[in-house]
Amino acid sequence: MNDDKQSTPLSILIVDDEPSIRKKLASYLESQGHRVAVAGNSHDAIVESVSRVFDLAFIDLCLGAENGLDLIPVLLNSYRWIKVVMITAHATIDTAVMAIRRGADDYISKPFSPEQVNIVIKRVSRIQEMEQRISSLQDDIEQLSPNEDFTSTHPTMQNALEMARQVAESEAVILIRGPSGTGKTVLAKAIHRWSPRAQNPFMVVSCPTLNPELLESELFGHVKGSFTGAVRDNPGRINFAENGTLFLDEIGDLPLSVQPKLLRFIQDKEYERVGDHHTRKADVRIITATNTNLETALREGKFREDLFYRLNTIQIDLASLSERGDDIETLAVRMLEFYAAKNHKTIHGISGEAMRLMRSYSWPGNIRELRNVIERAVILCRTNEIGPELLPVSISPKLSPMQIGDPVPLKKLEEEHIRKVLASVASMQEAADILGIDHSTLWRKRRQYEI
Repeated sequence: MNDDKQSTPLSILIVDDEPSIRKKLASYLESQGHRVAVAGNSHDAIVESVSRVFDLAFIDLCLGAENGLDLIPVLLNSYRWIKVVMITAHATIDTAVMAIRRGADDYISKPFSPEQVNIVIKRVSRIQEMEQRISSLQDDIEQLSPNEDFTSTHPTMQNALEMARQVAESEAVILIRGPSGTGKTVLAKAIHRWSPRAQNPFMVVSCPTLNPELLESELFGHVKGSFTGAVRDNPGRINFAENGTLFLDEIGDLPLSVQPKLLRFIQDKEYERVGDHHTRKADVRIITATNTNLETALREGKFREDLFYRLNTIQIDLASLSERGDDIETLAVRMLEFYAAKNHKTIHGISGEAMRLMRSYSWPGNIRELRNVIERAVILCRTNEIGPELLPVSISPKLSPMQIGDPVPLKKLEEEHIRKVLASVASMQEAADILGIDHSTLWRKRRQYEI
């Protein structure tokens, strides 16, 4: 009978010791538009799994003298999203329970029909798609911050957004440049959403947050025992981003030792995990961002010239908020609506004087700082309008900034300094690093000063 083709082609591995089963199932799945690889035993299956990423695996329960159940954890340990369907000629409750306990998602009995195969594929595909969507949304949910409004009257921003929409459909590597807090990560996520990869994972790696060894492991993965602390295999972010997008934030801080490996992956889509000699392939789109001058890093020998030109295929520049005076009110009002709803408050708007002060401020922390200022004002607000008294002293001249040597308690200076630092950084860890204290101490200070 004629079956409807799947809307999303899958990469499928068939492991069965009967050549006729492998041939018939592979032929049918390929006719439905899927990419198929076959193996007659566990060893060949593992060899196939090393060289490519699979979405789904059909595994025969009896592989000659081998038990197909033993292959399940091997594949699950290699691929984050893979689904496993057991094939058995003797389906019983016991075999089904054993398969599920080992990590299988479903099972079918021999002989099976095309209709049964289709039903199973559709079922596990829906589960897989839901898991990937949940994963890609987790970061946004945890941050619980408003999506940035890309509407802008500034020519540089308009050009940047127009280019971003145009290149989203392509597979080109993209470099987003702009000061800290201008929304580079948000734009990268938007490009992913506008691209044909939108239904697949969007993974983020922040290059300055890890030392070279850990960063390489985070990107490419590692095998158990490859270094101290590697107590289990780690597939790596590239593996997790299969068919999706990998966003490398602050690429200017990528260690020199990792740069040639990233260049190789961008050019050939090939990589090896730390401690593993098997070459793997992955279909991943790369987007990068930086707030540093890469040309300077090139001259100083801190960044490879060949990697720079490979990353700079498409460059998108974001303007600082101080250059976008007309956008400040639009952004501030939308953020006010978000944080007022989040804090269950009714606030009608921002006073004319408060808005004037915000428009004349330099915003060194850009959109991130604006968001922090509005959230703080909403939390402190006891009326139905945000006035200048609710703005930080760095913005409102009516509240004279404290200076070193002023006749004020030391704690007041400390509190104001912590507030300013927090308003201009992306994370608690970054603030703690600037202040020279550990993360837990900063949390205690925030509670102490009710920040």
